[in-house]
Amino acid sequence: MKTHNIVVAGCGGMAKTWVEYAVQRENATIVGLVDLREESARAMADRFGLDVPLFTELGQALSETGANLVFDVTIPESHKQVVSTALSHGCDVFGEKPMAASLEEARELVSLAQRTGRQFAVMQNRRYLPNIRALRGAIDAGTIGTVGTVHADFFIGAHFGGFRDLMDSPLILDMAIHTFDQARWITGANPISVYCHEFNPPGSWYKGNASAICIFEMSDGSVFCYRGSWCAEGFRTPWEADWRVIGSKGTAIWAGGASPVCEVVDETKEPAFHRPLTRVEVPVTWQGREGHHGCLDEMFAAREEGRNAETECSDNIHSVAMVFGAIESAKKGVKIAL
Repeated sequence: MKTHNIVVAGCGGMAKTWVEYAVQRENATIVGLVDLREESARAMADRFGLDVPLFTELGQALSETGANLVFDVTIPESHKQVVSTALSHGCDVFGEKPMAASLEEARELVSLAQRTGRQFAVMQNRRYLPNIRALRGAIDAGTIGTVGTVHADFFIGAHFGGFRDLMDSPLILDMAIHTFDQARWITGANPISVYCHEFNPPGSWYKGNASAICIFEMSDGSVFCYRGSWCAEGFRTPWEADWRVIGSKGTAIWAGGASPVCEVVDETKEPAFHRPLTRVEVPVTWQGREGHHGCLDEMFAAREEGRNAETECSDNIHSVAMVFGAIESAKKGVKIAL
């Protein structure tokens, strides 16, 4: 069994989830903690009873611990330095989304991972839910025919406070990658262009644009339409969004925690102005773990089997491109090729 000797870079925020996972995994060992604030690394060690060296510099940690895997749970602005250092030291990397603070940096990291032959997988936890797996299965099975249009609505009044309230594009930059990546997963298609209108509606408590409408043309010929707001009070959608996928034979809908369901044309009945429809329940059969643990399970399985993870950087770059392409489109007021 492959042994994973892990250095954790970044000991705040989501790092608790990553460390908790590692300490519970039989063939994984945390061999070092890194944080610019040593007290944060010490607090993490104390929380999980880890007797490991603490560092403020990643290169030193990798040289002294013999790690072969890095968890990058730092802020996006640090991802390029952390991932580059880890890959250059011969380590694989599992990192938080987004993979970098800009599309240019993300592309550089993909190129470096390919040159070094190391794995760099990115956390996209909302792929790992039984209901989205069921929806993808129904589409792959041709239940609704050829997909032509995908709609996702995300409307939540999120009062975070702090840095998000001051961001220029809080919805698109900090949140929308989840929904964008879900759209790619559901359809199996990649984006080829985007037009985005970003705005800040009345009553918003955000300084920047907390609402957006995006239209993506996809590689399979379908169109993905995203409507979202982080300052929409009332009738909130699930965090996983409300989905409507329209195909040549019918439509599938899915709302977060609910099971997906389809309505398809009943070919056994006579045509009418409104075609007769049949409701098709979608079986939910996926047995994997959900969320972060499900994504980490896939990352570790891929590393042990010598294959790319579902969210390997060479795949995730398409989700990152959707984010930065949408922001560029909104600024310029034009459609952007991706």
